[in-house]
Amino acid sequence: MILAAAIALPATAATPAPKHAVPVPKVVMPNQRLHTDFLVEVNAKGQVVRVKSGKSCKNLTFNAQTYGNVLQMWIRHPDGSAEVGLYRVNYDYDPKTKKVRRTIALVKAGGNWGNSAGAATDMMNTAEREARAAQQAQSGKNLPPLDVIVGSPSPHP
Repeated sequence: MILAAAIALPATAATPAPKHAVPVPKVVMPNQRLHTDFLVEVNAKGQVVRVKSGKSCKNLTFNAQTYGNVLQMWIRHPDGSAEVGLYRVNYDYDPKTKKVRRTIALVKAGGNWGNSAGAATDMMNTAEREARAAQQAQSGKNLPPLDVIVGSPSPHP
């Protein structure tokens, strides 16, 4: 009975694309293996503080994506605790499976960056400062008073 009711419903046509739709670019996946390798400093919260060094591959897009990913990374133990240290992070792209595998290994425990802010936190703070500065510039708070700009009003005869 329920099946019959579902069949009786009229089929809806697909919604046509808007006349001014922006075409979606075709995603072309690389056809060769890609590998990037980073040495990162991790603070006591598990945030990556900075990339100490890195090895890139010939694919600039993959390099940019993995570098951005590693800067926003948290490295923690399964229980949520973190260990200050120097870590190696590798990214390997397999063209057969179209997947990226990330491996993380502790190179050396400890470091003087344990209390430093994470790179992602620094990026967010910078973005907030720049947004506040742009908002203040837009709101006119940096402009002098109007009577200084145009002069004091003169009486009309």
